[in-house]
Amino acid sequence: QVQLVESGGGLVQAGGSLRLSCAASGRTLSSYFVGWFRQTPGKEREFVAAIKWSSDTSYYADSVKGRFTISRDNAKNTVYLQMNSLKPEDTAVYYCAAGRWLRVVTTRTEYDYWGQGTQVTVSS
Repeated sequence: QVQLVESGGGLVQAGGSLRLSCAASGRTLSSYFVGWFRQTPGKEREFVAAIKWSSDTSYYADSVKGRFTISRDNAKNTVYLQMNSLKPEDTAVYYCAAGRWLRVVTTRTEYDYWGQGTQVTVSS
């Protein structure tokens, strides 16, 4: 059993930056994949980025590659998503998720645990 809590969302102008945090409790994430997904009303939840904790291997959606960076902190059992050069189309509720055995890191149904989400709004 893993509990995930996201934080760091807010309102920012286009071109600005935000740093999201996903703090985990219940279990260490050392053997897990952790992903970030986002969702806008009327649309499906889409993959943003993921990290394999054990090898520190990162995966990114093409839409955020070069702008977003996912990272981890072993001591805090926390995953971060640094978002730079934000665009209005990045506006969404951002969720973090964790799964131990994943076949496809970009598929949301592969993840077992989800946080409550944090709102990111980018104005122009």
